[in-house]
Amino acid sequence: MSKLFSPLQMRSLTLRNRIFVSPMCMYSCEDGLPNDWHMVHLGSRAVGGAAMVIAEATAVAPEGRISPRDCGLWNDAQAEAFAPVAAFIAAQGAVPAIQIGHAGRKASVVPPWQGGGAAATDAGGWQTVAPSALPFGPASPHPAELGAADLEQICEKFEAAARRALKAGFQVIEVHMAHGYLLHQFLSPLSNRRDDAFGGSLENRVRLPLEVARRVRAVWPEELPVLVRLSVTDWVDGGWALPQSLELCRQLKAIGVDLVDCSTGGLVPDAVIPAAPGFQTPFAAEIRRQIGIPTGAVGLITAAVQAEQIIATGSADVVLLARELLRDPYWPIHAAAELKVDYPWPVQYERAKT
Repeated sequence: MSKLFSPLQMRSLTLRNRIFVSPMCMYSCEDGLPNDWHMVHLGSRAVGGAAMVIAEATAVAPEGRISPRDCGLWNDAQAEAFAPVAAFIAAQGAVPAIQIGHAGRKASVVPPWQGGGAAATDAGGWQTVAPSALPFGPASPHPAELGAADLEQICEKFEAAARRALKAGFQVIEVHMAHGYLLHQFLSPLSNRRDDAFGGSLENRVRLPLEVARRVRAVWPEELPVLVRLSVTDWVDGGWALPQSLELCRQLKAIGVDLVDCSTGGLVPDAVIPAAPGFQTPFAAEIRRQIGIPTGAVGLITAAVQAEQIIATGSADVVLLARELLRDPYWPIHAAAELKVDYPWPVQYERAKT
């Protein structure tokens, strides 16, 4: 029997398999409002058989967007716009989820197809913020250092965004602590040079990310899961690495986080990342083994047999696919056929099954 297509219990939710749609930025919003693009993009992956569909990195504040075209949950109109998307995902038998975050010093850039550089003020750009006034790269704008009062406001914004996500109908929420965005910036000594209670020691650097996780868990219903996406390593000497991630995950587990989505990198532009099929899976396996918290493997997972092996060997509890699901929204259905699993198709499509 396929392990990839075995159900997974997460609190009150029973997921139909172990395949999650990884959150992927679409850079297609106006004023943070999702639209028809998001309905079709996310809805088609639910139709395609994924167990959980995670909406893209959604900003908790306007200045927390990666680009001016990012989704947001800083007002009620955005939650209302997300509601039909979440409802459609659920109607297809998938679990609707959303990732919330703040881009910090990596905010205020134009979409990748426009070059990905800093957005000018007259093109909707803004002053970025960070734990310390250190730019992402040599050509990046210098961010403003956040004050102590700003940090409390950020916690409140994550909390408010979580409340709106629930109101919109999402059943799972993921806190973004990866890829060089604000909470990751606090974790890494390469980007956090503060000399107050939020910088310096590991205990201090994890303080804000843990407080955000604690606030989100407190407002999210007890019967529903909270996930965290984490960059387990910066891939840079002297940066954030696996030993620190293990300690953070131990504390996230104590808070009540249900699964750690294990990615890597993104903090600095010159990291040498050994990208290869499944290259991040060993991190998911090690966190799962040492901490006893469920994990998700992500990164160049493209083949059905590869995904099956990850789950069957206990390297992770779920796999998260990104670009492969851009290439093929129906990857779960096709993977089931390859693994000789009699997996149900949408009734509207059943006549094409055989």
